[in-house]
Amino acid sequence: MIKLALCDDEAEQRAAVGGLLGEYAAARPGLAVKLSVFSSGRELLAAAEECGGFDLYVLDIVMPELSGIDLGVRLRELYSGGAIVYLTVSPEYAVDSYAARAFHYLMKPVEPGRLYQVLDQAVAVLEKRRAACVAVRTKDGLERVRLDEVVYAELAGRTVRYHLAGGGSLDSVTVRSPFQEEVAPLLADPRFLLCGASFAANLFYVTAVEKGFLRMDGGARVPLARGLAARVRQRWSDFWLNSTEGGTL
Repeated sequence: MIKLALCDDEAEQRAAVGGLLGEYAAARPGLAVKLSVFSSGRELLAAAEECGGFDLYVLDIVMPELSGIDLGVRLRELYSGGAIVYLTVSPEYAVDSYAARAFHYLMKPVEPGRLYQVLDQAVAVLEKRRAACVAVRTKDGLERVRLDEVVYAELAGRTVRYHLAGGGSLDSVTVRSPFQEEVAPLLADPRFLLCGASFAANLFYVTAVEKGFLRMDGGARVPLARGLAARVRQRWSDFWLNSTEGGTL
């Protein structure tokens, strides 16, 4: 099931784009899509908080009170990892859309074929993320954790602590191997980066690269080994600008 949210303050645009999204879902019988339509960013935010977020967002950028860019940033602050596709009449907001880590940016009026192509790409990325998991051995047994839920991992005493989207965490049993070996399943995924001897972070959740740490969604700060800032900043930029994991504009 793909939970899809459309938000546009103009009724005519909601009807037009909503119709295209309905046609997209109908043309893909093997894909279950639940479409929710909202007329304001605050309405969408309230729904996202209640349901834990959507998988895919199609957002107008120019909206009163809460713009699509601000809305996207707020959604990220709620640990919403859903792909964001922006629609707008002006190309001037393309750079701003990176603040919300947008998957794509389309001009209005929306060309149906191009929209469907972008949605297919977003769905493919979502399905890939959902399939990627790490097995964590805990005191209660083996637990499978989706990689897209891991914000960062750290060596906490003699265990690996996985900090999860939403604010929770999961501790492994006592580890006997070096941290880098223990988190090798994370580091094999292009979203993850080794930040030093004891930390690995998910680039998707990084909001800023500072001199000595990474700032993460939710406000957490992950220490960054000395001398790594420039290299990590480039890796983070490449992730969002060039990777199909982050999206392309």
